[in-house]
Amino acid sequence: MASFTEINAITISLILILSFTLPTSTSAQQQCDSASTGGCHDKAKSLQLKLIAIFSILVASMIGVCLPLFSRAIPALMPDRDLFVVIKAFASGVILATGYMHVLPDSFNDLMSDCLPINPWKKFPFTTFVAMLSALLTLMIDSFAMSYYKKHGFDRKGGGVDGEKVNNGERGLGNVENGGAHVGHCHGFNGGANDKDSMLLRNRVVAQVLEIGIVVHSVVIGLSMGASNNPCTIRPLIAALCFHQLFEGMGLGGCILQAEYGMKIKAILVFFFSTTTPFGIVLGIGLSNVYSESSPTALIVVGLLNASSAGLLNYMALVDLLAADFMGPKLQDSMRLQAWSFIAVLLGAGGMSLMAKWA
Repeated sequence: MASFTEINAITISLILILSFTLPTSTSAQQQCDSASTGGCHDKAKSLQLKLIAIFSILVASMIGVCLPLFSRAIPALMPDRDLFVVIKAFASGVILATGYMHVLPDSFNDLMSDCLPINPWKKFPFTTFVAMLSALLTLMIDSFAMSYYKKHGFDRKGGGVDGEKVNNGERGLGNVENGGAHVGHCHGFNGGANDKDSMLLRNRVVAQVLEIGIVVHSVVIGLSMGASNNPCTIRPLIAALCFHQLFEGMGLGGCILQAEYGMKIKAILVFFFSTTTPFGIVLGIGLSNVYSESSPTALIVVGLLNASSAGLLNYMALVDLLAADFMGPKLQDSMRLQAWSFIAVLLGAGGMSLMAKWA
């Protein structure tokens, strides 16, 4: 399974690739650059909005991802409570809509841009092809990681379970007898109370894979905002991205909580999620003089990365998050809780879809 160092390497590699996507000097490129501004260009005003965005998005991200981690201190938000399940269903809907309504359309826009040659970019649906391959690759990582660690074992101390023996029942995923181990959208495992190790491992695999997809997407959208000098685009993006990061963070935070990591690993995951979008904005500001989001290289790289992120997020949302919850015993035993969870999913997905009007 990918380590957090590897997640950092993926982010840095993405940044280095995009840093060298210089705009071309052709008249066609100049027309693309002009069209991308939409007649609204104010560098000073854009910089002010970007600085506001950095602080606002950072705070919203930290609040969102940390809320589930402190839920044990609030009885109503304990992982074995119905309210916690409903809230996480809402967050799952947000993640699902992020993939389908934000990331995937962005990839279509990039790879079908008039700034790219007709052949091959308009002759073949690269966005859906790459998204499909990404979903299959995510399934492979999911499957192989589980098989590998089941066969060779995994380091519980390194994984941050405070050195306690999960298989001895000294530490589980909540009160297993009361169904706590089956709560939430991150388990994706249908074993019984004797499979605590497998469920814990499954939670950790899901948390790390989901983090990778979110980090890649966050850097891309941060870089795009930071490189833009269009205040008409940036202004509505700030509110939309704050909403996005808040509830996407809740979904990721729920997964981190159920992975039962120690404080060090939790802090690393929270740090990466909270800072990648602001860091992307800062990088975009620094590269704004040489980076053009409408250059062919940038369109291709960003489009393919968005397609990969969309495939990963869609798979995770449907398979590891929503299906794992709704097919699990807690929701299957309560039609009332199922109904409220479906409503929560629709509200989360609907709200995030509405944000697509501005973001």
